[in-house]
Amino acid sequence: MNQEVEIEFKNLLTKEEFLRLKEALQINENEFNKQENHYFDTSDFQLKQKGSALRLRIKKETYTLTLKQPHAEGLLETHEFLSKEQAQRLLNGETIPFGKIAEQLTNLGIVPSSVQYFGTLITKRAERSYEGGLIVLDHSHYLNVDDYEMEYEATNRSEGEKIFQSLLEKFQIPKRETKNKIERFYLKKYEVEG
Repeated sequence: MNQEVEIEFKNLLTKEEFLRLKEALQINENEFNKQENHYFDTSDFQLKQKGSALRLRIKKETYTLTLKQPHAEGLLETHEFLSKEQAQRLLNGETIPFGKIAEQLTNLGIVPSSVQYFGTLITKRAERSYEGGLIVLDHSHYLNVDDYEMEYEATNRSEGEKIFQSLLEKFQIPKRETKNKIERFYLKKYEVEG
């Protein structure tokens, strides 16, 4: 288990903007890595109500359960690494394994056994170091939706924001209000399922 504060800035892109950035950053198609994000919450969305989110990410044969919680500088992420078998059991509806995340859920007033699987978002991701941070290009697919996004991950909020803004200006990309992936996933799920 480890924890980190994530400071990132994000902007949805059109497909054309995505392709333009990909070319400008000289990213080849084979540099995109697939990752699966599996999302969890309680049936009455207690995590969402607390501004938190829980996901299982499968990437290159690693299985990472991550609890995201609000933090003054960004998001506090608590990571717990699972075995393939633990991950599969979780996806099949078994309870979250006892560990730091189960403990954090309990501290939030959420019974770990009440958490259930809601769905999957698949992302093809490429990354580039840039000005002391990391540019991330994502092409995500979920619930018959394709979306494109640029993220900039930084270690300092104010400096990162300046760099991100200059990136948008440099590539003539309008700043768009961009919800995080889990929010976009749930909004689409509500729209589809009512």
